[in-house]
Amino acid sequence: MDTLKLQKELGLGSRLTRLSEMIMKEIKKVYKHYHIDFDPYLFPVIKAILDHEQVTTKQITEQLLVTQPAITQAVTKLNKKGLVIIETDPNDKRKKLVSLSKDGRELIREMKPLWKSMEATVKQLTHFSSDSLIGHIDQLEQSLNQRSLSKQIIDMHQTKQLTDVQIIPFEPRYAKDFGRLNVEWLEKYFVVEPHDIDLLEGYQETILDNDGFIFFAKIGDEIAGCYALIKGPDDIYELGKMAVSPKFQGMKIGQKLMQHCIDFSRSQGWEKIILYSNTKLENAVYIYRKYGFEEIKLEKTSPYMRSNIKMELVL
Repeated sequence: MDTLKLQKELGLGSRLTRLSEMIMKEIKKVYKHYHIDFDPYLFPVIKAILDHEQVTTKQITEQLLVTQPAITQAVTKLNKKGLVIIETDPNDKRKKLVSLSKDGRELIREMKPLWKSMEATVKQLTHFSSDSLIGHIDQLEQSLNQRSLSKQIIDMHQTKQLTDVQIIPFEPRYAKDFGRLNVEWLEKYFVVEPHDIDLLEGYQETILDNDGFIFFAKIGDEIAGCYALIKGPDDIYELGKMAVSPKFQGMKIGQKLMQHCIDFSRSQGWEKIILYSNTKLENAVYIYRKYGFEEIKLEKTSPYMRSNIKMELVL
């Protein structure tokens, strides 16, 4: 039994407090899901600072209509995390000017797309009519009990990101991402082999200068995944070095890369492409088969020690 709900208008303050706490808890889960270290309770203050080049705590207090001690405490927390800079006003030594630090601006750049998804989700959840505020809260709580706010925000964000995925050709500025994504994946499931090092560190000579190709999946300013087409004997290309950042897994980016690989290979007029894998990677092998790859004989001189399956796609 929900006693607060039975109190109706008399329990309004407590209902709003409970709802606020629940929302903050769910927002924390969203930040954690995306590996962002940020306290949602600090959002109003950091947003007020973002909206100005420099601002005093008094100005933030006046804008947010909360107490000066609360603002001072929030600014102190942001400063301890290295997200803001506090300086003395050169025109009035009694005043402290607050501005974003380099780390603060970088964190906000990362959070802004999430904020848009949060806003869109909340708008969607609250877009209904009601005869009273209590009735509105009843419907909102019922909706959030059916499906958590954090899951709804994450789904909304992933949908937005998926539509924003760009597949782009190799650029030198993303070379480190090519190595990072692959080493991250290899160390999680296997080990980095000598042939991997040749391809990742010597990508220019072993892949690009040898008529090969490297492509990236880009979302906003971030590289979410990559793959390479490596020219081998008899001018047959190997699909290799495909990896997706853990941050973007579950968004079917691997499948977007796979479809791009197949479309690109066909546009080149190639007869077929091959790949090497390991049956331990059940999901990956399933996707390969889904896109038409079939198992063929694995040569004894396979370039990868971890490989126990070789597959081919006739284009």
